[in-house]
Amino acid sequence: MVELLMSGGPVMIPIGVASVIGLAVFLERVLALRGGAVIPSGLVIEVDELLRQDRFGDVIAAARKSDSAAARVTLVAINAKSMSRSEIKERLEEVGRREAAALERFAVVLGTVASIAPLLGLLGTVWGMILTFEVIQNQGMGVVANLAGGISQALISTMAGLSVGIPALVAHRWVLARADHWILELEQFGAMILEHLYSDEAAK
Repeated sequence: MVELLMSGGPVMIPIGVASVIGLAVFLERVLALRGGAVIPSGLVIEVDELLRQDRFGDVIAAARKSDSAAARVTLVAINAKSMSRSEIKERLEEVGRREAAALERFAVVLGTVASIAPLLGLLGTVWGMILTFEVIQNQGMGVVANLAGGISQALISTMAGLSVGIPALVAHRWVLARADHWILELEQFGAMILEHLYSDEAAK
């Protein structure tokens, strides 16, 4: 199998590197975009309950125990609770933008792998066909076996490029969709906190 892949020519090296990078980034994003790493359900329930009781100190303590985007949003909102509704909202939008950027981190790498791998395969195809035509020019069409090397290299590099590019494209779309889902959930979570703080302020 290794010999077959290496027969695809020198472009197989960057295609292989691209595949390793794409896989590593995808696995990292799978871990980073877990619900427990972004919006732990337990934290959401706890924060909601504590805010209903105006136990802001306990909210801060609960948030500091969690290394998640929801915890960071909570801390920003609670630390700004003495401000007006519009100021709190502005603070939430600012931290939301930071968390959104963190959730979409490395997505561009997957997009680049998805774009460049098929192009590298195409480059290998062109190189293989050049070798084939050189053989035809030097030896003629008499022996088909003499042409097999260049044609094989062209087909193998094309297959390798598509085999890396297609999964990378799917992974890229998945990461963006997953990030969008959690960004929406964070916005709703922030709105919930804001509503609690504003209602508390209005009640006073």
